[in-house]
Amino acid sequence: MGGGPVEQLGRWLAEARDAGADAPMAMTLATVGAAAQPSARVVSLKRIDGDRLVFTTALWTRKVEELRANPCVAATFFWPSLGRQVRVEGRAEIAERALAEELFAERPRGHQLQAHVSRQGEEIESLDQLRDRFEALRTELGEGPVPCPEDWGAARLSPDRIEFWQEGEDRLHSRWLFEASAGGWRQSLLAP
Repeated sequence: MGGGPVEQLGRWLAEARDAGADAPMAMTLATVGAAAQPSARVVSLKRIDGDRLVFTTALWTRKVEELRANPCVAATFFWPSLGRQVRVEGRAEIAERALAEELFAERPRGHQLQAHVSRQGEEIESLDQLRDRFEALRTELGEGPVPCPEDWGAARLSPDRIEFWQEGEDRLHSRWLFEASAGGWRQSLLAP
């Protein structure tokens, strides 16, 4: 594997996208809250920023609450059609407001409107109420821009371990592990 592990992840993401893999940017993000109870959900990687992975989130969610209590996270990318998986471990933190606004502006309009009318993960009476609010906001804004909600954010995951897994036809899968060290990245090959 040439280059650093984050650069290699970028190549595998591009190859998954080019190969038409389902949801190539989807990553399962695992967090642990103050009570040491893990939780996982799928989020969409928005970009690689230097050596950090960037995703967006509403700032009132369980994942943000858990990130603030314990910034240690794990993430997994899985592309079954390519026989590949990448595991990432590191620390995540909420990014600056300017990045959240930039990424919000890149979202499809329907996603922007949804972020205003739905408090993700909160209990609701019915979807009809949200649909009514969605239509009311769409009418109110017309074709104008949708502002980024104050409680919308971006997060950066700084990896300290990245493992690449490539399926082998003989079940002797390739597993390359990169671990951050003072001098860069230490690379090793793991048994399948």
